[in-house]
Amino acid sequence: MIVKSCIKGLFCRFVQTINCVRKNSTAKYCLELVRKHDFENYLCTLLLHKNIRRTGFAVRAFNIEIATLQDQISDMKIGEMRFKFWETSLVEIYKNKIPKHPVLIELFMAAKTHKLSLIYLKRLILSREKYMLNSSLKTIEDLETYAENSVSPVYYLFLEAMEIKDMTVDHTVSHLGKCQGIVNIIRGIPYNSKSGRISIPQEVLLKYKVSYENIIRNSNEQNVRDAIYELASRANSHLMKARKLEKEGNKRIKSICLPFVPLHLYLEKLRKADFNVFDKKLQERNNLLPMKLLWHKIVG
Repeated sequence: MIVKSCIKGLFCRFVQTINCVRKNSTAKYCLELVRKHDFENYLCTLLLHKNIRRTGFAVRAFNIEIATLQDQISDMKIGEMRFKFWETSLVEIYKNKIPKHPVLIELFMAAKTHKLSLIYLKRLILSREKYMLNSSLKTIEDLETYAENSVSPVYYLFLEAMEIKDMTVDHTVSHLGKCQGIVNIIRGIPYNSKSGRISIPQEVLLKYKVSYENIIRNSNEQNVRDAIYELASRANSHLMKARKLEKEGNKRIKSICLPFVPLHLYLEKLRKADFNVFDKKLQERNNLLPMKLLWHKIVG
């Protein structure tokens, strides 16, 4: 009965959201963009409170547009110009000038409805642009800073949309963002290695005597797994802190913290793969995730 209720609940949310976006092509564009590029967060966003769900998809779609820029360009100058386009467009939004891009139209509406802070949106752009210009991270602390700046602002914007101002809650989503950012880096290692991009901090590579060649040829040697273990441990530490703070803080943020579920599932799967980040099973979609997300939202 409980399983049936969970499936029914998620299906109802899905139908409500789809019916809403059918009436608006820009909202549909954002929803489809998130579904295509970030399925786990697509499911999490479906379960946000209905008052901020559309804003949630707008913010996540914007972050996807920014995050995927690096994969679309080979010339740094062109990359800088594209980042400049998004930065300039944000300024226009806050001058009440409606842009023509579907994601920016949705962001314009979200910013106007919920008074979203420009600084968080700018931080998403600047962190990605800086990473494009120099993707070499020296320390784990550098990785944490990148994770904080490229992911956590999404959650700060969600909090603004829900009108939640609470230091404990801010710390909660900060740790959530750091965990998710580090996990994103780990998950991206197999893909980025194909183009010669190595995202593991240099101090970790040196500590375990891991060469760029080890990563590029998808080595499963012990030293590579030890390096991945260190990154995963740091991500898990942030996840544990975020979970602890969430239980102590504002109960209204439970839906915002739903990414706890896929993050935990991935880290657990990585552990079972003995931290072989190149294991094909890590790329398989978890078909039980929708049910697990709804269960977490209902029960915790």
